[in-house]
Amino acid sequence: MEKPIIYRASRWCVLCGISPTPSPSSPSPQPQTERLKVRLAGFPRKHNEGRVELFYKGEWGTICDDDFSITNANVLCRQLGFVSATGWTHSAKYGKGQGKIWLDNVQCSGGERSIDVCKSRGWGNSDCTHDEDAGVVCKDERIPGFVDSNVIDAHVDENKIEVVRLRPVVAVAKKKMPITEGVVEVKYKDGWAQICDQGWTIKNTRVVCGMLGFPHERKVNKNFYKLYLERQKSFFHVHSVACTGSEVHLAACQLEFSKPNATSTCQGGMAVVVSCMPGPQFMQNSGLKKKLKISSNVRLKGGARLGEGRVEVLKDNEWGTVCDDRWNLQSASVVCRELGFGTAKEALTGGRMGQGMGPIYMNEVKCLGLEKSVWNCPFKNITSEDCQHMEDAAVRCNVPYLGLENLIRITGGRTRYEGRLEVLSTDSNGTQSWGLICGETWSTKEAMVACRQLGLNYANQGLKETWYWDSSNVTDMVMSGVKCMGNEMSLSQCQHHKTLSCQKSAAKFAAGVICSDTASDLVLNAPLVQQTVYIEDRPLHMLYCAAEEDCLSKSAAKANWPYGHRRLLRFSSQIHNIGRADFKPKAGRHSWIWHACHGHYHSMDIFTHYDLLNSNGTKVAEGHKASFCLEDTDCQEGVSKRYECANFGDQGITVGCWDLYRHDIDCQWIDITDVRPGNYILQIVINPNQEVAESDFTNNGMKCNCKYDGHRIWLHNCHVGDAFSEEAERRFEKYPGQLNNQVS
Repeated sequence: MEKPIIYRASRWCVLCGISPTPSPSSPSPQPQTERLKVRLAGFPRKHNEGRVELFYKGEWGTICDDDFSITNANVLCRQLGFVSATGWTHSAKYGKGQGKIWLDNVQCSGGERSIDVCKSRGWGNSDCTHDEDAGVVCKDERIPGFVDSNVIDAHVDENKIEVVRLRPVVAVAKKKMPITEGVVEVKYKDGWAQICDQGWTIKNTRVVCGMLGFPHERKVNKNFYKLYLERQKSFFHVHSVACTGSEVHLAACQLEFSKPNATSTCQGGMAVVVSCMPGPQFMQNSGLKKKLKISSNVRLKGGARLGEGRVEVLKDNEWGTVCDDRWNLQSASVVCRELGFGTAKEALTGGRMGQGMGPIYMNEVKCLGLEKSVWNCPFKNITSEDCQHMEDAAVRCNVPYLGLENLIRITGGRTRYEGRLEVLSTDSNGTQSWGLICGETWSTKEAMVACRQLGLNYANQGLKETWYWDSSNVTDMVMSGVKCMGNEMSLSQCQHHKTLSCQKSAAKFAAGVICSDTASDLVLNAPLVQQTVYIEDRPLHMLYCAAEEDCLSKSAAKANWPYGHRRLLRFSSQIHNIGRADFKPKAGRHSWIWHACHGHYHSMDIFTHYDLLNSNGTKVAEGHKASFCLEDTDCQEGVSKRYECANFGDQGITVGCWDLYRHDIDCQWIDITDVRPGNYILQIVINPNQEVAESDFTNNGMKCNCKYDGHRIWLHNCHVGDAFSEEAERRFEKYPGQLNNQVS
């Protein structure tokens, strides 16, 4: 039988910390000998984030978010065994807790060993409701030497549904992934239990399908399953379920649990069976794919995996972001469903999937959870004072289980994030074995797909040879010529040779990857290019240095040096890092090249391409700029500069900072001496050879409409390559040809 779909909800993370001697500022500390138990709870969450709960006087309770701060979160995260906090949440982001609200107005100084030492109103003294429960997000790095000797068994409420799966019956068990129909089962004690179908509605089915990664539900033929289920022995843990259809998890519905000693809890009924409709990305039937179109005015950007990313919406043919004020699971789930996924696992705030660069269109989105599109939900329009891109909303959606991670593995690396790639292959006899991938055509894009398939987030590097990781007995090549677009779910969806062809067949030239939890993302400030453009006729005697660095067109070599001039199209470029990791040159400083002419090091051969294109896309003039000096020219508020080129310093661009190349520096131009008057497209591409990995390469290009009359130049419609709708982009591309026809 094929592996069933399993939806994993939150598990308790329970750790104890020993409270130090209470300070006078703690109003009602626990005795020094008593251990304060802390756990992360709620939904949705990972092992390092969740609603904070404290165990006091035999009862679990929460902390109110009044006066809560990152300092409080740091104390709690260290108490839980993590090195620090990366954020905290308010307004019951992980769901409302139950029982007491143990602490309110907590104020830590940062050095406390336990949260109960911090100032507060005292145990149980609060004016809050559970709508104000606080949560923390801890950095996913354990404290070195932290011993979990104080870990206690998780308190599991048997009347709580945390893990749900869909088990196919024998007749349909051989269906390909994803499994869309079967018996609903909930994790109970050490096994699985069923739900009685008495009173079961299509709204309940909608919630279950959403949890399992499916946007739509469909009716199921109960008679088909009745005979099969009558022969099966069922254990009914849940007697009845009443969902409204807007819930993101079955646990949020009204549930009635079976009584422990009841002889039968499903009189006249049987176990619940549901059928779900997958989104187009997961459909086998190409005919149905065409019928079920996903939204064309909502998209996700910057995420590592399918179904996650910064939420962007389309308005007036231009893409923009959503502010995170009041952003919650209901609104996030509407976005997920309209994009062909299930409900939301997480509604992320604070630019957690990178910051956008364009307009911010929505604020205080208030979806009920049943809307067809986020545009149908109430929201407020944005003014510049309301929101900044550091508040961009993002989502992680439930996606169907496909088991793709089982078809690939990495071996030999120092950590689980790196190693030589091995793929599972099947021969003509049906025998399965592991084999290697030829590294000849391997690049960052292929590594992006491999890391995504492995569940290891972003690619840091794609390696063409891995002899230094040759620690496996696997030596046979089974795949070669792999070429990916970068957005595929698995390597099997990429192009590759039908028959093996690898010039370097030795195992040491096998492909490998280094994956990462975060990645950089470079975007050009398009309006600045438009604002700073001008033409300069520069004398040749001032261009010796630029000629040495190959920054002039080929005809310059035939010029009568030092007499005459070159006509230069000049502009400033400001390159922002909106990702979640610093952008650093691939080459180490030992291999940087010193350029005596300008007195600086080049850390990348080509950092930017500048091109002028005619109506059919042919280059009529070009320029390129090596990374003269990658550094933080300036940063957004609250971010400190880390990279400075002076005195052979480190080169790079910090997250939240930008590198400004002014219009008046060498090579910050296109040599248009030989260009005739007309209408063109100015195109700029950052990191064009994709030497350095990024979370998103689709926004690395920038284009402008360009009009040149032989004396002056005008730019308009400057925009990042993916900032416009497809329709607007098609109109943009036709622009030069249309104008040329009009001029002629």
